[in-house]
Order: sequence, then structure tokens, then C-alpha cells
Amino acid sequence: MSRRGENIRKRSDGRWEGRYMICSSDGHKKYRSVYSRTYKGVKQKLMKFKVATVILQADPNETDVNHLSMTIEDLSQQWLSYVADHRKYSTYRKYAGIYEKYIKKSFGDIRTEELRSEMIASVLPKDLSSSLYQSIYCVFNRILDYGNQYYGTVKMHLVPVITKTVSKPIGTLNIYEQQKLVEYLSNDIDIYKAGILICLFMGLRLGEICALKWEDIDFQNRILHIKRTVQRLDCTNTESRSKTILFEGPPKTVHSIREIPIPEFLYNIILSYNDSPCKGIYFLNPNTPMDPRTYQYKFQSILKKAGIESTHFHALRHTFATNCINSGADAKSVSEILGHANVNITLNRYVHPDMDTKRNILNSIYSKHSESDEPQILRGQL
Repeated sequence: MSRRGENIRKRSDGRWEGRYMICSSDGHKKYRSVYSRTYKGVKQKLMKFKVATVILQADPNETDVNHLSMTIEDLSQQWLSYVADHRKYSTYRKYAGIYEKYIKKSFGDIRTEELRSEMIASVLPKDLSSSLYQSIYCVFNRILDYGNQYYGTVKMHLVPVITKTVSKPIGTLNIYEQQKLVEYLSNDIDIYKAGILICLFMGLRLGEICALKWEDIDFQNRILHIKRTVQRLDCTNTESRSKTILFEGPPKTVHSIREIPIPEFLYNIILSYNDSPCKGIYFLNPNTPMDPRTYQYKFQSILKKAGIESTHFHALRHTFATNCINSGADAKSVSEILGHANVNITLNRYVHPDMDTKRNILNSIYSKHSESDEPQILRGQL
């Protein structure tokens, strides 16, 4: 019979069997078996019973094996293995990077039931951004939830004890900045300027435009297919000599896989590059996806030349969403174009009405009343 791992074998009936040893009260050794349809399943069961055995041997009066004790290091390795098998590689790399940098050294030897929010807060650097601070606690809680579900460790949920200042939200380009940007991009346009126009008028993410291929453009139906993204991931805890790698994978979420109709003026610009002798596999680069950091640098250079204050590339996406809603577009359509899971994300995070928009809304209320009889309150009559 084939074997994989310590005391694990595959049976003739197709199931995997794992064996572990316990000591009875009279000192005799006995063996017990656990079974699963998969190697990974039996390995998880085997670890749970091995941990339970250690507890019972340390305290023979301990009869509750529902709350087992494991170190953060042991549990985290099992959890990361699970994430690697069930989540996107980019998600795995993010979690692994946070664990290696902020959790392993300071908390790896601590047992799960000993962990406290105050302990974490006292160790973490005080200059962390709000998003990273929350992400670290998120990783801790996912590790603990996994341990409770698969190994029976104590159920815990850690709440940050330090209120981090809220990061400044990404804003939008105002109407004057948009006019200056479009004027600059339209003058002596190249493929990089065309990519920025696509993001401003179609709402693509930075990674999506960098990973866009010519095959994703349906010229017959004038539709852009968003199928992939590219991002630079940390790989400091891998065998790679580089600290980061450029990784091409599926978009951010399943909702991000979408189709966007191409506006008429953009269609003509894109079409003009379709027969270019320099055309390759990717829209911005011939044979490899554009590095998002490189394109972000190009964007900053363009802003400077156009006389616009520096802002993040993602501001283009926020500007697109705000322009759509201000123009009267329904939130559902805008949400689908952006690839959001629901309209709440679109309206609460991406739409930033300016003071002129709010003023016009309030003035429009009076305009509707003035078309009929003037309200009494406007004549000073109560």
C-alpha cells in the first residue's frame, strides 16, 4: 500500500488511514486510527488527536478534548497550507507576508488560548497604517477561527485595542483637473496615454489595465473583457532571490470578471493602435504585462506635465464612478461596470459628490417648485 507522511497510508478501499498512539492508565501503548477520503483530511484529523493525546498525558484528569492547545506557529502553518489550496495565490502571499513579518517572530511560540489583544497591541509597531493594522488582526482571527473549526482550539475573536487614525480616503479629480488631463492626454497621444483614458472613462483598476491583452478587446461588438490583473507580490519568505515578483492572475473578485462596452471616442483610439507594427500580446507592453509601479510612475509624470497635483492612480476609478452617478446613471449599472459585489460599495466608497453637485441638487428642488405655484414658505407665509 502507498504511504504519504508519518503513519498515513492509503487503503485498498480508496480511503486514507492515519494511526496515532496513546498510553492507557496501566502504561500500555495502544494505537488508534482515523480515516478520510483525502490525505489532507486524515492529516488534519491526525494532528487533532495527537494534540489531544499530549494534553491528556500532561493532565490525566483532563477530559475535555474540545478545547485543544496549539502554538500560533503550528496552527498558522496548517492554516496557510489551507489558504494556499483554497484561495488565490495573491491572497496566500498577502497572508503569508503578514504572518512572516508581524506575527511569527513575536507570537509564534504563544499558545492560542494565551493570546490577547492587549499583548498584540503592545508589540506591533506604532507607525503602522490603519489598513495594515486591521489586516494583522484579520490574519490573527482567521488563524484562530481555523483552529477552532478544524482542531477544536478555544473560540476567540480579537478586537484591536488601539484606534488607528482613519487613512485619508482616495478622492477624485475635479472638473477642471479632468479637463486639463484629457487635453494633455489627447495631444500627441500614445499607448500609455490611451490606457489612462480607458481607466478614466471605463473605470479599470491599475492592475487590470496593466494585464489587459489585445485578445480581451472585442472589436466587432465593441466590448472590453476584464479577465485578469497583475500585481507585485512579496516573496521574501520563498526560495526566490528577489524580494517581490510580478504576478498575473484572476481579477480581485469573481465580480471583477466583467464586460464593459467601449465608448465611441475610445473605440476609435484603441482601433488606431490595433494594426500597429509594435502591437504585441499585451495592450501596454508587447510581450509582458506592464509593471503597475512603472505605470504609476508614468501617471505621476503625466500629472506633473499637465499641471495637476499628484494623486493616486486609483483616483481615476473614483472619478469615473462619481462622474457616472452625477450624470444620472443608475447605481446598479455603475456597480457592474466597476466589478463591485454590490451597489453599497460603489456608493459608499467610490462616489464623492463635490460642493457644486450638492448645490445643484438643492437648487433643483426650488426649480421644481417654481414651475408650479410658489410655496407659501418662500413668500414668507406660514
